[in-house]
Amino acid sequence: MTFAKLAARPRQNTEAELKAFDTVCERLAGFNTELSFEWIDGFLAALAAGPRLPPAEEWLPALCGDAFERAFADPEDHAQALATLEARLSVLVQQLDAETLMDDPEAQRLDPLMSEWTDEDRAKLAQEDTLDAEEAHAVQTGALWAVGFLDGVEAFPAVWDEPPDEESALAFGQLMDQVAALAIPPGSEEYIEHVAQYYPQGEPTRDELIAEACWAVQDLRLYWVDHAPKPATRRVEPQPGRNDPCPCGSGKKYKKCHGAAA
Repeated sequence: MTFAKLAARPRQNTEAELKAFDTVCERLAGFNTELSFEWIDGFLAALAAGPRLPPAEEWLPALCGDAFERAFADPEDHAQALATLEARLSVLVQQLDAETLMDDPEAQRLDPLMSEWTDEDRAKLAQEDTLDAEEAHAVQTGALWAVGFLDGVEAFPAVWDEPPDEESALAFGQLMDQVAALAIPPGSEEYIEHVAQYYPQGEPTRDELIAEACWAVQDLRLYWVDHAPKPATRRVEPQPGRNDPCPCGSGKKYKKCHGAAA
């Protein structure tokens, strides 16, 4: 008897971890209003989707600037807040594990953190003069998350290396387009062009756009399996024999000149 292989359920943060993450993001937003939990989650997802994960001493200042040091000046507080961000990043890394994705390519494993915005919510923003009508219309579920993801990619150009050939660049660009689409205001000229290019069957729902963006992030993670930047090959110059003339031009044998120090 044979049994079908069941895909492991992707790891999720616990309620306590999510609450701690939200608290850290709120404190960071007190020093930089752009650091919302959605934007931060998108940025961390970009780290998890890349070919290699930068160390915390590199991604933390890229993520927060000086806001983290200002918000968490106490060493113990600093360590706890960093551990909270790393706990969320660890989950995203597991959700985007390339081997697991390849084992079950039909499973959507990425579970982003996004606030859900409705037409009523946007109307309320406009009525309360929080935003004008155009700005309120641009407030869409997943938009901030997508901006965070794109900012995370842009922050590490050496990690997100340019595709090596035209065909790969096209595929890469199409995947990035699916993520960027979440940040395009519906009804705009750019949005209409995106729909015409990728959805000839008709305009997608917001949920469909979000699903496509998640699939694109998973495919970007798999893209790096085949296209990860290769480390530079180290070239070692051949050493002269002990009795050969020393290459420095002294006229002595190598063993009695620079070879002696070697």
